[in-house]
Parts: sequence; structure tokens; C-alpha cells
Amino acid sequence: MELVAGCYEQVLFGFAARPDESWTVVPDFTHHAHSASLSAVAVNSRYVVTGSRDETIQIYDMKKKIEHGALLQHNGTITCLEFYGTAHLLSGAEDGVICIWNTKRWECLKSIKAHKGHVSSLSIHPSGKLALSVGTDKTLRTWNLVEGRSAFIKNLKQNAHIIKWSPDGEKYVTVITNKVDIYKLDTASITGTITTEKRISSLRFITNSILAIAGDDEIIRFYSCDSQKCLCEFKAHENRIKDIYSFEREGQHVIVTASSDGYIKMWNLDLNKIKDVPSLLCEVNTKARLTCLAVWLDRASETKENSDKAATSSQANEDEKSSIVTKNKVCWTDKSNKTAKRKMKITPEKQKLEAPLQKKKKKRNSSA
Repeated sequence: MELVAGCYEQVLFGFAARPDESWTVVPDFTHHAHSASLSAVAVNSRYVVTGSRDETIQIYDMKKKIEHGALLQHNGTITCLEFYGTAHLLSGAEDGVICIWNTKRWECLKSIKAHKGHVSSLSIHPSGKLALSVGTDKTLRTWNLVEGRSAFIKNLKQNAHIIKWSPDGEKYVTVITNKVDIYKLDTASITGTITTEKRISSLRFITNSILAIAGDDEIIRFYSCDSQKCLCEFKAHENRIKDIYSFEREGQHVIVTASSDGYIKMWNLDLNKIKDVPSLLCEVNTKARLTCLAVWLDRASETKENSDKAATSSQANEDEKSSIVTKNKVCWTDKSNKTAKRKMKITPEKQKLEAPLQKKKKKRNSSA
């Protein structure tokens, strides 16, 4: 298990988390990943990908602990990254484009001009057949990933900056400044609204009916999607919280938070006592201004991810996904594929991720 976090200082941090009798976090690597601040990070069972203001996506092979390459399709800050299982990655950027990537060959299958402004956030339905995106053109767009086309456009009164599916895919939420609107999939109508005092910086579905929300302050709040009431709130950091992540391990729900105060903290959440403040498992001070966070879980271990799109269930149905991919390979490719291949770069030299406080290792030449 690896905590990975990006920061304004252009560095990707890796911390090995050891869930023994008492949880410990040990520095594993630091990597000067980009030439500008990191803006997004995503994980699947093998790779970690990071997006940056330098307009590139960097790929890291966590099995081999090496830098795997870079994707150069976007012209603008990378704003959002999300894997679907082991086969696909979606990326969005300030150029208004959403790219669909094949993660086996790292080819861009489809490049979609999704929004007239920036792509602010995207989320993939647990089935892998739909995706939602919001942008600075005041629209919420539904994408048919089977045919690689727009399915529906909803005009919003203001720009939303976060969109998330629930794990069961029956509802989704949008965030506009300090307001969370909860939508039901079958009616596409708002069933409830949660309003906080501060602007919301991060949001996570803990279960299908419980949301963890962090605003531009040091407080984490748990809300019920059904009643829209706050179930619990607690001070997690000394400064504003930038990102929340969650996963489940052997029946234990773990919340991970990253803050501008430089700390990454892991919390134990008892769903049976949701009104009780979560207990702190461990923490680490990166001494950096953190911007984004994810947890890479080794598939060989007995852990499973409790992600917003229930990634584990989708990985368990690998055969079904493979059939979807095979059927849709032609549909997911267009004339921009040649351009995509030309702009995509996989670096020929693979560099070991650097251990903390050690001199930079020389690049080892190997065939890509």
C-alpha cells in the first residue's frame, strides 16, 4: 500500500503504509515529476498517473517502481484523471478536451472536445458505459463511452467544479462553490442539496449514502445523502484540506486526507458509529504544499479499494470489461488517432523512482 501525493513544488511523494498492529507510514520515494505544480493524481492496480500545470501526464509503474513515460496530448493544465479498471484512463484539461486512453499500449483511442471552456471534473459510471463531466461553460455533460459521443447536455446556472458518481451508480453529485446537488440517475433530477460555509475542495463517497466533504478549512464533515444532514464533523488539519481518499481493508474503512499544512493523515472510520469522530491511525509531514492525493493498493494483497466508482467490482469483472473493450475498439477510435499517437510519448529511458534523501540514480537504458 502506497500513499502518493503531489504538491506545488513539482514533486510526487510516495509513502509505504504498513497496516500492522499499529499503522506506520514510511517514506518510500520522492520524484521531481513535472516542471510545474501537480494538479491531479489517479491510480489503478499497476500504475500511478499524475497531471500537472506543465500540460503533461506522467506514468509510473508501481510494480517495478520506475517512471514509465509521458502523455503529451493536452494543451493546458491537466485538471482531472480517472482510471476505469485496468484497461482505460480518462483525462481532462483546461483545453476543454477529454481523452480516452488505452492503458495497455498507452494509445489515445479518442480525443473529444468536451467543453467550450475548461474541463473541471469528470467521473466514470461503475458500468464503464457512461461518464459525466463539468466545465467552465456552465454545462454538465453525459458521455456515451460505448459509442464515444455526447449523450446529453444539461445547462447549469453556475460553473460546477466537481462531479462524482456514487459507488452503485444510482446517483451522482455536482459541486458548485459551497453547494452539493444530489441527482438521481433515472430521473436526472435533484433530490437534495447540501450547503457548507466554505468552498468545497474535495468530496468522496464513503458509502452509497454517506459523503465525506472537505472545504477550504481544516474540517472534515460526513453528510447523509438521504437527509442531507451533517452526521459528524471534526478538525483534521491545521490548514485547509486539499484532497480526501478512502478505501476499505478487511472490513475497516480508512479515510486519508492531505492538507496545505503538509500533513497526510490516515483515519479509521467506524460506520456503525458514524457520529463518533474517526480515530487517527498515523500521519506524516511532507513539509510541502500538497495539492492531490491517492492510495495505490497492491492487487496481490488482500486489500480492496472503496472508490467512488467501486473499482474493485469492475476489476473482478475483467472478462466482462474485456468484451466491452473488444466490441467498442472501433467506436472508441477516430481520425484523431494518428495525431494522438504522434503526440503521445513513451520515454525510451526508464528511471527508477528516487528514494528520499539519496542522490539521484543514473538513468538505466532499457528498451521501452
